Amino acid sequence: MYLVSHTDHPLEEWRPGVQTRMIVAATVGATELCIFEQWILPGAGAPDHFHFVEEVLTVLAGEAEIRLGAERVVLTPGQSLIVPAGLRHGFRNIGPTTLHMHAVLASACFEAAFDDREPPVRRWAAPSPTGRT
Repeated sequence: MYLVSHTDHPLEEWRPGVQTRMIVAATVGATELCIFEQWILPGAGAPDHFHFVEEVLTVLAGEAEIRLGAERVVLTPGQSLIVPAGLRHGFRNIGPTTLHMHAVLASACFEAAFDDREPPVRRWAAPSPTGRT
């Protein structure tokens, strides 16, 4: 059993206007889940990307416009969206207040492929025996 105190994990600024806190990932002993929260300022969000695993996005506060391929959907508090593995998606805060989102990936680390970055971005992976993630 692993007890995780969320406040032990600092907020990280992933991009302007987006702060992220890891809750559960390989770095704290998870083997199959990555869970994190994000606080997104109005107009900010995430560029289009995809994950190699399924993701669930839940809006806790605010309004998010989520792009799923050519589709668009607006999520409000209490709504979740299941994003299939490999589906290109992104989002932005379309409301006047901070958007608070909760995300779950079916992997112990965060990994995302972006059009403008090679290789895919990886965060919170367990250290390898050589000390590299």
